[in-house]
Parts: sequence; C-alpha cells; structure tokens
Amino acid sequence: MVKERRWINGWRWAIGLVLLPSLGQGAEVKVEDFSGIQAFKIRNLVGTEVSLTNYGARIVSVVVADRVGEKADVVLGYDSVEGYINGIKRPYLGCMVGRTAGRISGGRFMLDGEEIQLSVNRAPNHLHGGEKGFDKVVWESEVVENGVKFSYLSPDGEEGYPGNLFVEVVYTLGEDNALRIACTGRTDKATPLSLTNHAYFNLAGEGSGTVLDHMLAMPGESYMPRDGTGIPLGGWEKVGDSPFDFRAPKRIGRDIVLDHEQLILARGYDHSWEIPDTGLELELAATLHEPESGRFLEVYTDEPTLHVYTANYLDGQLKGKSGRPYGAREAICLETQHLPDSPNHPDWPDTILRPGESYSSTTVYKFGAK
Repeated sequence: MVKERRWINGWRWAIGLVLLPSLGQGAEVKVEDFSGIQAFKIRNLVGTEVSLTNYGARIVSVVVADRVGEKADVVLGYDSVEGYINGIKRPYLGCMVGRTAGRISGGRFMLDGEEIQLSVNRAPNHLHGGEKGFDKVVWESEVVENGVKFSYLSPDGEEGYPGNLFVEVVYTLGEDNALRIACTGRTDKATPLSLTNHAYFNLAGEGSGTVLDHMLAMPGESYMPRDGTGIPLGGWEKVGDSPFDFRAPKRIGRDIVLDHEQLILARGYDHSWEIPDTGLELELAATLHEPESGRFLEVYTDEPTLHVYTANYLDGQLKGKSGRPYGAREAICLETQHLPDSPNHPDWPDTILRPGESYSSTTVYKFGAK
C-alpha cells in the first residue's frame, strides 16, 4: 500500500487508503492510516458523510445537503492532523472530552472520604479531563456496521483520576441522517465519569460566518448560572423573562449582547440547561435551524443536561478547513452531559462510576433540511 498526501473533506494526511466494502445495505466506511492515527469516512445511501479520527475519538467533518441538495461541511475543524495535535489554545474541536466534561472547582473533590486532587489545566480549575484528556490520546479503533468503535484504557492516576478506566465510543450513521454516539465505561476503582462530544456546528457551513442568525430551541425551563471561572453557582434558575429562554425558537443573536451578568461573565452563552424528563429513552434536548440553507439539527440524549457554548473564545487565530480564521460565535457546541463540577455536589445526578457498574450514555445528532 503506497503512502501519499491525500485530502479527505479538505483534511490533509500522509496516509494509505483502504476502501472497505459496503456493510450490508448501510454505510460505506473508508479508513486512512498513518503512524497509528487513522481517519474514517462514513457515507450513507443518501450521501451524507461523517469523517472521524481516532485522535481524540473526534468528529472531523459532517457533510450534509441543504434544502436544494447543495452540500456543505457543517463542523469546524483543522485541515490537517497537525492542527489537532499542536493547534493553538486547544478549543477541543470535535473531540470526546473526559474523564469529566466541564470544570471541576480547584481540581479537587471528596470521594469516599478521600480528597482527590486532579491536574489544574485551566487555572484555577480542572477542565475537560486535564492536560492529557481524552482529546489528546490515540484511541484503538474498529470498523463496525455503519460506523466506527473507538476504545481507550485510561490508567490509574492519569491526570489525578483514580482507577483503570476502560471506555468505548461507537459512532454510527443511519439512513435518516442520525449520527449516534454511544458511550460505555467500566472501572476497577471509583472514579468520576461524564463524557461528551465537543463538536462545533455551523449549519450554513464551516467558515461561513457567525451562527447568530441560527434559530435555537430548547425545552429546558431552567439553566445553571456560573461564576467567572465557569463553575456552577449551585442552584437552577428559571429561564422565563431572561436571555436564557429558548423554549420557543429564537435567534441565537437576539439576546446574546444584552447587559446581563451571566452573558457578560461568559462572553455569551456557556451554560447548562436542564433537559426535561418525559419518560422517553432519548429526550429532545435542542433543535438548531439555519433559515437560509434550511439545514436543521435535532439533538436527542439520555443525559440530564445540555451545555451550550457559542464559541465565545474563538478569536481569529485559528485557521480552519475553509482557509479562513474562525472568530467568536462562528459555531455552537451542543454538549450533552452531567453538570460541570458534579463530583462536588452529591445532591446532583451522580457521576461516580464504581467497580462492577457500567457507564452508558447515548446522544443522537440528527440532520436534515426543510
């Protein structure tokens, strides 16, 4: 197999190309491999394409059609693997983050009477699993029906976390344009575990400008205020009569510049919303719609909260796949997870995984156009 320079959806690799046969009547999967870092392209029968890499178990691109059939990549990212490894400011583009999504205050928490000290990689707190979080490791990979399975063994003590933790993340793409992310985990010592995917979405196409005209709807009736370092203040607040009310579809940009303490602290939206429990296996957490293209995204999950981040800290220094710099609010992250800092709040939904237990979390990003 000859190695050469190639592009997948604008992503430059030194690779050898393997084309796997179509898996039944479902998705076709292409695999690219170079020095253990692999790229995968899943293509369903309607032409939607999802590109992944085992570096960070990451979404690299999602190419979907608009209402007239024109296709665009709706996920922000780099044009080469080097960008993900050495890119500035570490914006967590498209990756799985863990062991815990979000911040842990001071990197400390009590677990069974013992104080656990994690790495402090975003002073004064621990963020997204630490300096060597799951976004910075090469996962084992396996092609499965209509998708790819990634697995990683996080050793005892990694970034301060107790226990040898084995996690799997399975991405599958359906003919209904539903990208399913199914996560599982097990451990030999009690440890926090709360995974999420950190994809940056722009349904007009990456590099096309801000998402301020996207329409966002979320059924959550409460959101969690935070302090200036991103730590939840501890009590839910009702969204009514506030910029955080998205119970009816609303332009993301309508209220984002209002003189509201929480918006000022976060430079926009960087907050968690509750997801109402109606008894369904997967609850609707959000609907995102871009009026000009007609593309929409529905988010379903069994997680209790949705963390929304409007890319407030992208500042034009990061050049994306489009060749142009990414600026603030040029994407939105819709992160299904437990609340940040949950290990310090035993009254919140539990994030502690214990030996003999199984962790499970499922999220579906369903794309379409109207």
